[in-house]
Amino acid sequence: MRLYSRAQVLLIILVVLVSGFTLAYLVGFFRTPETETPGGETSAAPPEEYLLQTDSPAERMIPVSSGDYAPGNDEALNIAVYRNTNEAVVNITTETLAFNWFLEPVPSEGGSGSGSIIDVRGYILTNDHVVRDAYRVYVTLYDGAQYPGEVIGKDRENDLAVVKFDPGEKALHTISLGTSSLLQVGQKVLAIGNPFGYDRTLTVGVISGMGRPVRTQDNLIINDMIQTDASINPGNSGGPLLNTRGEMIGINTMIYSPSGGSVGIGFAVPVDTARRVVPELIDHGMVIRGWIDIEPVQLDANIVRHARLPVSAGLLVSRVTPGGRAEKGGIRGGNLQSPVRYGRNTFYLGGDIITAINDRRVASLSDLFSVLQNSRPGDKAQVRLVRTGSLGGRAQELTLEVELAERPEGSGF
Repeated sequence: MRLYSRAQVLLIILVVLVSGFTLAYLVGFFRTPETETPGGETSAAPPEEYLLQTDSPAERMIPVSSGDYAPGNDEALNIAVYRNTNEAVVNITTETLAFNWFLEPVPSEGGSGSGSIIDVRGYILTNDHVVRDAYRVYVTLYDGAQYPGEVIGKDRENDLAVVKFDPGEKALHTISLGTSSLLQVGQKVLAIGNPFGYDRTLTVGVISGMGRPVRTQDNLIINDMIQTDASINPGNSGGPLLNTRGEMIGINTMIYSPSGGSVGIGFAVPVDTARRVVPELIDHGMVIRGWIDIEPVQLDANIVRHARLPVSAGLLVSRVTPGGRAEKGGIRGGNLQSPVRYGRNTFYLGGDIITAINDRRVASLSDLFSVLQNSRPGDKAQVRLVRTGSLGGRAQELTLEVELAERPEGSGF
């Protein structure tokens, strides 16, 4: 029997220990790693596709569930909304009438924009400025098919219009109308349109603000506009602003841009406004609104100085409609025996000066249209005015309740 020295025994023990530690290490190395759950239990590590893919090694080890926030879900949502709605977005082009050297009317290329099919019978919702002054309207569908269209209703004050075309036997895709009453700043939105002629382009952003009053090129104010940073460019006008369910929540209308291109400040007319006016545009071709049946004159410094008026801003009542509701409500017009010519206009001094309606300041004609924008004939309006009685006479402040008449067609800007 062979005997080992003490040194040899110690060496054998050392070799066995090292081998054991090595084996344990290798077993642990090939074993599936475990992560700790919030409850303290352990579970297998998530698959690689559920790990955050970032530049930070530490963040790459954070597990992500396969639910709403899984990588790729946002892309899938964008794709789904686009697939479900883009074929309902049309390209609208127009021709206008111009005059040649012989003063003969000739067709001329107009503008272009976007629109949304909202009814399978061929009704399209777009912006008024897209089809304004159009002599001919053409509607191009997603598959390139082009149809002649007709503008059947316009609402300049909300910059909305309805175009109708005859699809024949063609089945049309439509966009559902959502609601804009519950929108929140930060909510994701998607815009589809035809910027610079690139048909059915998708851009994505968020709602940046709500309830924005925006002044148009016609010097009208559209209230309650939706502000978004989703890229909107020329050609997007009239196209839909969508929520993540693919419902239209706004109609893309205008941008704020010193350069003319998108800088992340775009505006859309709320879809609730469209819900209110579209039926009237289809039935009547216009929106029936309330009106104070007077001939108003917007004050400026020259009129105020000449007439020695006690106020610097407001609407001078030149005339009231004889027997009309404004006259019955007590509003007085000017002295018809003393007409004043100012530029190309003739009006009468001495009438009441309207300064507010329903506690909203009225300093200009655009203010008057804005205040009465959502009113109806028969509504009652509280009209605050200043009455002078005579040239330079003593001023008297009054508040009268006036029943609104129907606004005459063509009384807008």
